[in-house]
Amino acid sequence: MTREQERFIKEFVAHLFEGDAAIFAGAGLSAGAGYVNWSGLLADIADDLGLHIDRETDLISLAQFHSNARGRSKLNHKILEEFTAEAEETENHRILARLPVATIWTTNYDTLLEDAFKKSGKRPDVKYTVPQLANSLPKRDVTIYKMHGDVNHPNEAIITKDDYENYHRRFQPYVTALSSDLITKTFLFIGFSFTDPNLDYILSRVRMNFEKNFKNHFCFIRRIKLGDKGSEKQADFDYNTRRQQLMLNDLNRFNIQAVMIDDYADITSILAEVERQYKRRTILLSGSAEEYGSYSREEATGFIHKLSGELIKANYTIVNGFGWGVGSAVINGALEVIHKQPGKFSESQLIMRPFPQFETGQQKLPELWHDYRMRMTSYAGVALFIFGNKLEAGQVVAAGGVRKEFDIARQQGLVLLPVGATGYMARELWAAITADYDAYFGAAPAELRPLWEQLGDESQPLMSHITTIKQILTLLNSAR
Repeated sequence: MTREQERFIKEFVAHLFEGDAAIFAGAGLSAGAGYVNWSGLLADIADDLGLHIDRETDLISLAQFHSNARGRSKLNHKILEEFTAEAEETENHRILARLPVATIWTTNYDTLLEDAFKKSGKRPDVKYTVPQLANSLPKRDVTIYKMHGDVNHPNEAIITKDDYENYHRRFQPYVTALSSDLITKTFLFIGFSFTDPNLDYILSRVRMNFEKNFKNHFCFIRRIKLGDKGSEKQADFDYNTRRQQLMLNDLNRFNIQAVMIDDYADITSILAEVERQYKRRTILLSGSAEEYGSYSREEATGFIHKLSGELIKANYTIVNGFGWGVGSAVINGALEVIHKQPGKFSESQLIMRPFPQFETGQQKLPELWHDYRMRMTSYAGVALFIFGNKLEAGQVVAAGGVRKEFDIARQQGLVLLPVGATGYMARELWAAITADYDAYFGAAPAELRPLWEQLGDESQPLMSHITTIKQILTLLNSAR
């Protein structure tokens, strides 16, 4: 990745943690799923008027010409025809749905975004009419503002020149809401060409009222290449490149920084890295303990308590299933730090998911536990394993549940860090990774190997492993 892309990733991940990241999705986001862009949507409309879509630059006027000559019905039918066709959301949609983004604005008519959020187990509140703004869906995870309408109501879609000219009268609450979000949130524009007059008007009003005193935003822009449509000749390529640079300079007036890409597939790679880096700040702390081996209960629980607090201080989020002999120390250690500095740390950094203890419905407990582990693991990018034993038939044995969490975490691509020095299942997992180290950490920096060995060193004081864990996390988070 370029330095510019890496800088964007770092900044946008920070905004995700701050809770002020938002998305603005244009037609390019849906194009990857097979839906048409504006030119594709209006190609038949132009042909019906005896015009050629490739020679038209003002597509809003083109839609108006057809409405003047033929009425609105064919435009409505075209929207239904193009955007109700079966289409699968893209990986970009799926990544966005997994990120903690609570606000999305889009000019798209299709339902791919809301479908992706639903499949991700989230509840989208979709708004495309003015009255909907006054009512919020309870327990919503994301609000999706479809400012140009919805495919299921094509007669209300914003598409003709009349629609655009009347937008600020009919949809003034949307103008106000978007203006407010542009001031208070950091947007990432995806698949957007910045030719929409409604957004141009809103950005201009925000700039006039606040000058430069509003949030920075980002957008993905593909570099023009020699051989692109309209840039087949060197002279045309030079002209279009110069024009693109002028457009990028103009976006700076609105605090919009361009993240340049060579191919649209680069967007998926960048979003995947955003997700990876965001998740690396959330740690699944897996473990259970009926006993603590050579360590006293006080020593072991003190270690867990201190480890949890240090992770919170380092601005990590902890996910824990409240394992026996471990969960209470995790809670106490994390909350001690959070409550001492509530202005710096938050209880949202501690995600506790106690396991159901017995069946009360039709789903069998093992199935319920598996689904529970899958969901719990999906929050994290790193999994720490400590101790891992339980009492079974009067005997202390290695905890199979910790092993299952390891397998799920591996399946989901988490970084796996068993603290082998704590023994039991954690020791078994550490030994298994050590035996096949390159399969797990072959691409990691060479500096990781000695730190990894320290995780299994039982001769070291238990508390010393906290420093080793923090060093490993810092090393992994600084490496790509």
